Amino acid sequence: MRREGSPWQGVGTVFVKELSDHVSSIRMVVLELLTFIVGCVVVYFSIAYIRDNVPEDPFVLLKLFTSSQSTVVSLLGILSFLIPLMAIALGFDAINGEHNRRTMSRILSQPIYRDALLMGKFLAGLATLGICLVCLWLLVVGLGIYFLGIPPSPEEVARSLTFLVITLAYAGTWLAFAIFLSIVTRSAATAVLVALGVWLFLTLLWPLIAPGIAATIAPPDPRYTLLGLQTPETFEWAQMLRRVSPSYLFVEAATTLLSPDTRALGAVFVEQLQGAVPGAPLPLSESLAIVWPQAVALIGGVFVLFVGGYVVFQRQEVRA
Repeated sequence: MRREGSPWQGVGTVFVKELSDHVSSIRMVVLELLTFIVGCVVVYFSIAYIRDNVPEDPFVLLKLFTSSQSTVVSLLGILSFLIPLMAIALGFDAINGEHNRRTMSRILSQPIYRDALLMGKFLAGLATLGICLVCLWLLVVGLGIYFLGIPPSPEEVARSLTFLVITLAYAGTWLAFAIFLSIVTRSAATAVLVALGVWLFLTLLWPLIAPGIAATIAPPDPRYTLLGLQTPETFEWAQMLRRVSPSYLFVEAATTLLSPDTRALGAVFVEQLQGAVPGAPLPLSESLAIVWPQAVALIGGVFVLFVGGYVVFQRQEVRA
């Protein structure tokens, strides 16, 4: 039996309704307050650190995202931990919550297809995360201009906006994963526990396990080991395995964009540095060329997880 009309009819209605629910929900208010407080505290200490330790720099505003004191983690490090929590909180009960409230059959009895329902929920969650990230970006840039008294250059604005896009892709990956779990599991508690477990494993444990697996795949050369060096093949395998984690990809891409003097993300040999000007920053186009694989991996992860959840959702049975 063929469907009549566009399968995306009703996306706007679902989007507006879900966005309103997200913005007004108590969980989102708590997350927004947590992000605001942490952002203000980290930026305050970063500004103090920049004033005392960072000399004149054409990219001083970008230091707000990466500079830190020994007692305070950088804003980039805080975001790599907070964003998955925000995305999981928004998506872990997106579909199974409708089943548990017994409202799924009522929604689908309206002229709204499953395509529009799933797309509307995902776009609403992504828009909510985007609003929070844009507000945090404006807060960081505004406080930096006010306290440092230095207006940002066009290069700094372009790099920080590109960083914002990469951050949104990182958030979308975890949001799509949370929605996928909300589709394959009927219990919201199971979905949130699995999502948090996978996040903790990929963020904290996997970077520690990857070098051991790499040493098994490519055993280190004893000549390098005696000199206290790491075999290039082992290092490359370890870095490749670490990139399975979205958090590692995000930190790599963000660090390259916010630190213009970063010239490579892998092993750099002496012959590759010939002709390079020490300390000279790279233009934005070359930094984008370096982080392009990481950006594609994050965006591809969003599509793969969303399509996987879409296929499973289309095959599920919905009873009245």
